[in-house]
Amino acid sequence: MDPSLASLICACGIIGLFYLDRDKTVRTSKALWLPVMYLWIVGSRPVSDWLSITPAAGTNVQLNGSPLDAAVLGALLIAAIAVIVRRGKRTLSFITLNWPILVYFLYCLVSVVWSYHPDVAFKRWIKSIADLAMCLIIVTDPQPVAALKRVISRVGFLLLPVSILLIKYYGELGRGYTPDGLPMNTGVTTFKNELGVTVLVVSLYTVWHVITLVRTRDLPHRGRHLLAQGALLAFGVALFVMADSQTSIACFILGCGLILATELKITRRRPALVHVLCLLVLLTGGSTLFFGGGAGVANAMGRDSDFSGRTAIWAALIKAAPNAVTGAGFESFWISPNVLKFQHTLASEGWWHPEGLNEAHDGYLEVYLNLGLVGVGLILWVLVSGYGRAVAAFRRNPSLGGLMLAYIIPSFFYNFTEAGFRMVSLIWIFLLLAIVSASGIAAGIFGSEMPVIPDTRRSMAKVIHATSTRAQPGNRSPQLLNCIARPGPKPDFLPSKFLS
Repeated sequence: MDPSLASLICACGIIGLFYLDRDKTVRTSKALWLPVMYLWIVGSRPVSDWLSITPAAGTNVQLNGSPLDAAVLGALLIAAIAVIVRRGKRTLSFITLNWPILVYFLYCLVSVVWSYHPDVAFKRWIKSIADLAMCLIIVTDPQPVAALKRVISRVGFLLLPVSILLIKYYGELGRGYTPDGLPMNTGVTTFKNELGVTVLVVSLYTVWHVITLVRTRDLPHRGRHLLAQGALLAFGVALFVMADSQTSIACFILGCGLILATELKITRRRPALVHVLCLLVLLTGGSTLFFGGGAGVANAMGRDSDFSGRTAIWAALIKAAPNAVTGAGFESFWISPNVLKFQHTLASEGWWHPEGLNEAHDGYLEVYLNLGLVGVGLILWVLVSGYGRAVAAFRRNPSLGGLMLAYIIPSFFYNFTEAGFRMVSLIWIFLLLAIVSASGIAAGIFGSEMPVIPDTRRSMAKVIHATSTRAQPGNRSPQLLNCIARPGPKPDFLPSKFLS
């Protein structure tokens, strides 16, 4: 097929997906386009790459970056801060609910002091604030669940179809070669693992949304929403095969398992079982991704027994760590003199051009190099507290809580073989989004418009009858009275306060 015709078909398909998934019954803020545009950039490649604008000769990209990219991300950050400041009380509520994240960001700011390049580290810290700011725009929206759905769908509707288009018809953009010289599919990104992460975060949500649509039989225009989300899931599965990013595939399987398990009646009736479920996932995922099975497990994942050379990288980086307690400073190890020691160690072991490496391929080791053991301890605190908030959210709203667990638990495993705790990284952004959302759900300030998904129509009638019996006549909600009095099929939407 001619590439121009394929591009036209792809553009029409994208427009069709947006049209099918429209919903006039919700009114989300127009400010949601800020995180959408931000995630379009983070989930693909920098604007300067799309426009083929290369740095001037002699420019140190590691230290100076791209002025165009800095301007674009800076404009998005300023606009995002203006939005969340305007939503003052609601923003403050979410910030105060997430002290571990706040403490971690503050420690990152303090670590700028001992960085080898404090000015560069400080600019990178300012840039990292955008990750949290975009999450706050979503969760502070007047209809946060609808906002979450719209943001992720809009990101997926563009990036996934375009990735397939570039891989199939624009090889110079959608395909490349690994450092070992092997061909790889990159889609809208610049490396296959980055494409895998983009597909992972979108597809986990899509699986959850499809299950929700299947269970919510009376949802208006359910058919076209299912068609749009089903197409998006099909694109995701196809891209998983094309990208061949084993870590992302394994995390997707783990996340889907959590979503499906949390949808079971027995799990919803006994929320304490979620701890047993997550423990099983941790044990299974740990043995699959990193521990048990040794070479057999690694080969099953498409890796060598040394995890595609990662073990040698990890050993050399540990020797090159500048300070075990505090690290090199926020996002500063790879621009410090210690990186020369790391490169020398690998070169002495026969590595070809180790200077091309700029990440540890392990999120915990990456944090250790930049922030030391203090930073690793804070990251673990963020993860553990995030898990606690997600379990509390599951008790209040099993469907949403299950989705948050499906982002938090796989993030724990993803960082065993990839550096995901980094600024402007999709896995990090969605981890923050899941934790912040879970804290809001647990506190009762997020998810009030989430549809209640009964097992049968009879169970919905029982819920309405029981709620109306308990309510005082003078305090009954007009919405509830309308639901009871209105003839015809019972609606599938009720405010969550009537179900607590």
